[in-house]
Amino acid sequence: MLSNRRALATVAIALLLTTSGCIGFLTGDEALTFAAEPAAVDDTAAQDAGYELNDTRTVEVNRTFEVAGQERRVVASNELTSYDKAFELGPLGEARLGVFTVVSTPAVEIAGQTLNPIGEYSNARLVEFVQQRYSGMSDIERVSEQNITVQGTQTTVTKFSATATIQGRDVDIFIHVTKYRDGEDFILALGVYPQQLGGEEENVLSMMRAIEHPADP
Repeated sequence: MLSNRRALATVAIALLLTTSGCIGFLTGDEALTFAAEPAAVDDTAAQDAGYELNDTRTVEVNRTFEVAGQERRVVASNELTSYDKAFELGPLGEARLGVFTVVSTPAVEIAGQTLNPIGEYSNARLVEFVQQRYSGMSDIERVSEQNITVQGTQTTVTKFSATATIQGRDVDIFIHVTKYRDGEDFILALGVYPQQLGGEEENVLSMMRAIEHPADP
């Protein structure tokens, strides 16, 4: 349930990264390694939006593939930074139900070809993956799209509506998703919050606009 997962978006995208078949061709006797630079939200912007840093972690994907009859191994390190925010929801009391996650994942380029499938996934595909992994989220529908500028790059933010199970109750939520490329990494950002908090959308968008990559350690 969402109430038991303060880092819902972090875990969901981590699952996405670790279950996607992102390498199709490798050569060489040793593992081929890729590492993303960390991404995060500017501290002042996060504070102004009311979000607190909840977790930072490296998700390492280690996979073995068969190439020309021989096994080849690839190691890709993905960086995740998550924030959360407490809301008062009447009979449900106060709960940290606002979740904002930034993920940087290496593009994984071999012979000039980008092999990380994240680069081809639409925002709708990313949200569908979250729905598939969490029984507490259902009825995901696209609401709207808008373009914003992040790190000098125009990117599309897609807004979805959904229902989440929170402390045994169904609560309507909004999900905002965007993705863009910066240098050698793809950057994903995902914000989730209860629909009854109508003014929270601008906070999520301000967090997205304030993403820094690479971020200071």
